[in-house]
Amino acid sequence: MVLLAAQGLPNDVIGARLDTPRQIVSKWRKRFPLARLPGLDEPPRGGVPPSFPPSVVVPVKALACELPHRLGLPLSRLSLADIRREVMAQGIVAQVSGTTLWRWLSADALRPWQHRSWIFPRDPDFASKAGRILDLYARLWDGEPLQSFEFVISADEKTSVPARRRKQPTLPAAAGRPMRVEHEYFREGAWTLSRASLVVISRTLA
Repeated sequence: MVLLAAQGLPNDVIGARLDTPRQIVSKWRKRFPLARLPGLDEPPRGGVPPSFPPSVVVPVKALACELPHRLGLPLSRLSLADIRREVMAQGIVAQVSGTTLWRWLSADALRPWQHRSWIFPRDPDFASKAGRILDLYARLWDGEPLQSFEFVISADEKTSVPARRRKQPTLPAAAGRPMRVEHEYFREGAWTLSRASLVVISRTLA
């Protein structure tokens, strides 16, 4: 937070980048100028011990690392509100606030509402095929720029609701790592599917 603040970024931007409430960003930004590096140490807490023992916190964190379908939930990702409802529905805790849950998960950098996808191109001619498409984005065809009266029209599926099955299983979230979802998938049908094509209008195709 301090390093991003040194770049002149406002609290809202820093909070969005670090998935942290802006109030937390503001607190640490204020503490650093007052005490410098020692101000970044968490001061000892006084008062009564925490209300929730590890026997409650640990199962909550384990639930946050589960994939929604394993919990019987028709969701693609778990939000903080979803986790709160589920831990209370399972009887892990009778009542807990969203702020408390966020603090527990943040301690291990758990963010199950985020996911990261990946893809490995297997086509040996992928570079040359992709290069032609990228050239079109740059308004080039066969190495020559398109004229002002030449256009590239790109269309894609619309109004389709495909039933997709990932080629590789989705990996659940873990400490410091978001849920990982492979980009490639098998088509298992769709409610509606519109055919589309890529059309290039140029003197080459005229």
